[in-house]
Amino acid sequence: MRDIRDVGVRDMIGAVLVANRGEIACRVFRTCRELGISTVAVFSDADAGALHVREADTAVRLPGASPAETYLRGDLIVKAALAAGADAVHPGYGFLSENAEFARTVTGAGLTWIGPPPEAIEAMASKTRAKELMGLPPLDLADVTEDDLPLLIKASAGGGGRGMRIVRQLADINDQLMSAEAEALAAFGDGAVFVEPYIEGGRHVEVQVLADAHGTVWVLGTRDCSLQRRHQKVIEEAPAPGLGPELTDELHALAVRAAKATDYRGAGTVEFLVADKRAHFLEMNTRLQVEHPVTEAVFGIDLVALQLRIAEGGALPPAPPAPRGHAVEARLYAEDPAADWAPQTGTVHQLAIDGVRLDAGYAAGDTIGVHYDPMLAKAVAHAPTRAEAVRKLARALERARIHGPATNRDLLVRSLRHPEFSEGRLDTGFYDRNLPDLTTLAPGSRHAALAAALADAASRAGRFGGGWRNVPSQPQVKRYGEHEVRYRLTRDGLEAEGHPEVRLDAAEPDRVRLEIDGVIREFSITRYEDGGGARGGDIVYVDTASGSYALTAHPRFTDPSDLVAPGSLLAPMPGVVVRVADGVEEGCRVTAGQPLLWLEAMKMEHRISAPASGTLTALHAAPGGQVEVGALLAVVVP
Repeated sequence: MRDIRDVGVRDMIGAVLVANRGEIACRVFRTCRELGISTVAVFSDADAGALHVREADTAVRLPGASPAETYLRGDLIVKAALAAGADAVHPGYGFLSENAEFARTVTGAGLTWIGPPPEAIEAMASKTRAKELMGLPPLDLADVTEDDLPLLIKASAGGGGRGMRIVRQLADINDQLMSAEAEALAAFGDGAVFVEPYIEGGRHVEVQVLADAHGTVWVLGTRDCSLQRRHQKVIEEAPAPGLGPELTDELHALAVRAAKATDYRGAGTVEFLVADKRAHFLEMNTRLQVEHPVTEAVFGIDLVALQLRIAEGGALPPAPPAPRGHAVEARLYAEDPAADWAPQTGTVHQLAIDGVRLDAGYAAGDTIGVHYDPMLAKAVAHAPTRAEAVRKLARALERARIHGPATNRDLLVRSLRHPEFSEGRLDTGFYDRNLPDLTTLAPGSRHAALAAALADAASRAGRFGGGWRNVPSQPQVKRYGEHEVRYRLTRDGLEAEGHPEVRLDAAEPDRVRLEIDGVIREFSITRYEDGGGARGGDIVYVDTASGSYALTAHPRFTDPSDLVAPGSLLAPMPGVVVRVADGVEEGCRVTAGQPLLWLEAMKMEHRISAPASGTLTALHAAPGGQVEVGALLAVVVP
């Protein structure tokens, strides 16, 4: 990393408290350790055993009314910093990272704020004020007409896709407005929203800036963050491909204008929507971004180290290092993309992704709860060319060992290998178009199920050394999710129904080798009791060179009490019932797809809709009620 000059350096920072949790806290701690700076973590009751707490030198518990509110208590965080002997506070991203009053509270207590001045935060914290500063005022809701559709409702006080709704019909605007305001209030403590035109088919492009207190502003290239779900980024890369020099220069110039207009200091990001070779300003994030590692990889720098040195008063060289190659980042979420991106909870048994940079907020043995964002980690690949970086990241994710709740890993691999992405044809509608194809059942899952069944038999009978019988017997039967495996071991070897192409080469309790169409493939088998399987069934992870599979092992006999009545609506995740739709009560008529109620989990609202048209014969949900995954919410009888 190219050093910044020791010009006007104030007292050196000795200990940093990170006013955050999870992956970003761990990432800041890593740089602090490299620089010889002590680290302090804060934590809610729900995070008492979290990875960021374990990695810090010291930790302070934050009392709070709820885990979701704990990290929003700036007064308690400053008190914790003083008690632990920290002399600086790094806000990370989210929570209070763009809260000007928190920055003032930090500096008012005699601590160093590792971020921009409160005035700069204030100027850009409200997206409405930021647009006015850039000469782009938002729409007046009272003046909106059909000609303005589609519209985008956005939270004024925060980002990350929270408090954001698309409106395609004016009749829906009030419901969407209420939903956006409620989500914004829960996520940021501020329910203010604004409305702007929604640009279809645009690309989300951003520019990283870094500024010191001596008048130098660095522009650190562009990033493309177009692959998003629920307006939250999933895959990011630097530099943004295919922009052309003129558009790139325009984006850089606008980013410098935003930084200089606010007398900016530290790291920040100016975000744009690019459509028809035009740049539309979105906002300026006055903090470190989740996707900052791709910029670090391309420029060979450590942005957190530079934030720390700027906070100490150091000056940047006149120009940044020259960029090298291409970097791609994928966010690994505990969620099920095929089930409307439903977040998942449970124990992380293994999390190993080799060959790339991994910024993780969880480790083996940690539990994913319901209170926070479900991002587990970020995987980042850097290579001389875009194609090489994409290939490297896809392969690393494909070979990863990720055992625990369902994740979006397969979606990430398929996204990286999709023709639209590999050819650089990017826009924010990627998942709207391609999600069904990206979430189909993996073709190798039936072979994985067969391998799991053979490993299970080997665990009960030892290694297969024969096992055949002279008298034909009934086939062994094992069911994993959608797959029913039926096989016999005979004098001539394995006879697996529906698998004439398969020959058994070897089987052990944790390893099976199958010859499939003449090619020997190895399957690694790992079992966990009650590891998240439906109705208490054990879960089996099958890892191969070409992908991994999580299979629920069903018991041979089903308890009648486990059967679910037709029309039952079960909670897809643990959460809190936010509200029940107006007019929805027992005995009312509902139509297929009609919203019945909303659950809040991991700071996001999730709509629960009627599965079919009929009568709502039971409603077991009330606003404010806490429900567990699988809890019966309602029953709709056709």
